[in-house]
Amino acid sequence: MSISWINHNKYVVIENDSSNVRYKLASGSPVISIKKYKQLNGRYKYKVERVGDGSIIKIFDRTPFPENKKDVICPHFVELKWANGCNFNCAWCYLNGTFRFRPMGKCPYLKDKKKILEHTNAFIDGVKIPTILNSGELADSLVFEGNGFSFSSNVVPLFKKQTKHKLLFLTKSININGILNSGSKKQTIASFTVNAFNVSERWERGSPNPMQRISAASKLSDEGYETRLRIDPLVPIKNWKERYIELIDYIFNNFTPERITLGSLRGLQSTINNSKDTSWVKYLDENSNWGKKISIQKRYNMYKAIIDYLEKEYKYSNLGLCKETKEMWDMIGKDYRKIKCNCIN
Repeated sequence: MSISWINHNKYVVIENDSSNVRYKLASGSPVISIKKYKQLNGRYKYKVERVGDGSIIKIFDRTPFPENKKDVICPHFVELKWANGCNFNCAWCYLNGTFRFRPMGKCPYLKDKKKILEHTNAFIDGVKIPTILNSGELADSLVFEGNGFSFSSNVVPLFKKQTKHKLLFLTKSININGILNSGSKKQTIASFTVNAFNVSERWERGSPNPMQRISAASKLSDEGYETRLRIDPLVPIKNWKERYIELIDYIFNNFTPERITLGSLRGLQSTINNSKDTSWVKYLDENSNWGKKISIQKRYNMYKAIIDYLEKEYKYSNLGLCKETKEMWDMIGKDYRKIKCNCIN
């Protein structure tokens, strides 16, 4: 079986069956595992499952193909898990639950430096289909800027030596000088999470305010970086429509994002159990296979209002929904099979 994902000049097959193929360099570099996945359009496609043991590079494939209306839509994407944790103290941060068994909780920690370099270089050298690697699923990507093994000076340069793959960083940080000085606009995608100003003030403790984040995003956009935004999580506070329209107007008065992904407040039980401030949980009144959510009608009202406003006032439609149900995509009249959300091409 020949798979177009792999650079066959460098890699050789060491295992092969009907749905999985494993490759490695003759020199003994980490194994690259390829697996057949069912895409949202119903077709099957081979994708990189992991490099080596998957501790550094692995596909996010926890959401199965959607069959039922309550199933969550989340296209598979490749994670670059070079670090874990975050310095900010957002009340609903799922890392509180994810790292609940660690003595230091979600306090940032770096993976093995040698392993980061070996596995990332193996991916870059061996995988020839252009791929986005998301570095911000289990950490704020800029967590070590200026205080350790920084993303901009250690991870970004690995991608600068090629033009095939792109590196996505997701952050609430405004410490972007390293990124600006890296000269990596052709290989790096910037993504910032923002929220309504009063929502951020109440529940995103310790993080730069949304105006500061939007300013940082604008600077990167002006320098030619592909810059995306996540407005997530939407919270149905009092006068929520006015507050989120205020945020949108502020964004577009500063720059036009390449893509916007909307998400609503949700909470796995492990997140709720390990959150010091659970005042946000009162907004969750529906159970799902992705934890507790805001009721579907309230979510629809928020998505619809924001999407309509963006399309009417700014002629903007490059939107996606984060971890929403098939039912919700149908309600808002969007085709999830054509999804363009934060973590993918």
